[in-house]
Amino acid sequence: MKIFNFHLMPYRHADLDAIERNGSAWVTYSNRDYDPEKGAGLYHEYLDQMEFADRLGFDGVCLNEHHQTAYGMMPIPGVLAGALARSVKRAKLAILGRAIPLLNNPLMVAEEYAMLDNLTRGRFIAGLVRGIGAEYHAMGINPAQSQERFAEAHEMIVRAWTVPGPFQYVGKHYHFNYVNTWPRPYQTPHPPIWIPSQGSGSTIRWAAQMRYTYCQTLSPIALVARFFQMYRDEAEKSGYQATPDQLAWSNTIYVAETDQKAMREARPHLEALVNRFLKMPTEMLLPPGYSNIDSIKRIRAAKVTGKPQTIEELVKSGVVIVGSPNTVREKLAEYQDLAGFNTSLTKTQFGTLPDDMTRANMVAIAEEILPHFRNRLPQGKQQAAAE
Repeated sequence: MKIFNFHLMPYRHADLDAIERNGSAWVTYSNRDYDPEKGAGLYHEYLDQMEFADRLGFDGVCLNEHHQTAYGMMPIPGVLAGALARSVKRAKLAILGRAIPLLNNPLMVAEEYAMLDNLTRGRFIAGLVRGIGAEYHAMGINPAQSQERFAEAHEMIVRAWTVPGPFQYVGKHYHFNYVNTWPRPYQTPHPPIWIPSQGSGSTIRWAAQMRYTYCQTLSPIALVARFFQMYRDEAEKSGYQATPDQLAWSNTIYVAETDQKAMREARPHLEALVNRFLKMPTEMLLPPGYSNIDSIKRIRAAKVTGKPQTIEELVKSGVVIVGSPNTVREKLAEYQDLAGFNTSLTKTQFGTLPDDMTRANMVAIAEEILPHFRNRLPQGKQQAAAE
């Protein structure tokens, strides 16, 4: 198994009571609560942590994109990826991913990603997403156009990477007389494309058809297994057998000497993540037109927000793994076998977790977990497990 260090870069100094009064940490939580001095300190703290992950032996470091929220301070992840492209010497560098339907010029992503691929000499992973519903409120884009804007933007980006220019692109939403991206990507034909999703059936189906790696966001492990089985089923319909390397699970892991200590230490920070930073009304998460009814039902079932949850509930449902090294090893192996994935996108920092505890957690994972999973593949029959 490959284990990546996935960072959300939350504004961990946020006023949790103010978020509660506002009803969400997204879009309507006023930026008057952002302290630039503290925020600047967090950017450097988080970049230091990702460089530390590289030195500890994590297989990759991951960034993502969100707008107008204390949940994650990465509206332009390419800025942070550029800062890491030279300082991260060994690990893969992934942006999971850029919300391309929000952009009026997706060619900027083709250029940005090609630059990062060159800077890392081919260690870059290109994540592409539609973006969650809240992003459409933040950016003023019609959510009913999300899927077709994504499809056009994706097509144009891949063609810009693979077809010698200049050429013309004419679509419903995008029209360019000259597509002639400089630089070209370092990897041939282009960086690997990974597709994160909350569980949209159309996204899973499309990712399988394209043979892209599918990344399931924070969800109970039983639902993760179902979504991954959907991917395998769609792959079979497309004439091939999906491998575990095409499936990645986004999770949270916290390790301490004993189960009791791990639960005690992680509790306030993990519950802050789930009950404050992730909180948003349904109409913000899933605005009208964003997804079809079946996908909305699946996404709502997969989300860990909606009602306050304790760390015990999150651990029991397999949303997170918290405990001693032995407990974490057992659970991660059990979940790998259940769902059939071979990449763990692991948040080692979450919510309000401070730097010293994050680093201790990273060291514990590097020393106690990574060596045991370095050559481990999923065991058993994932079809039966998913059912």
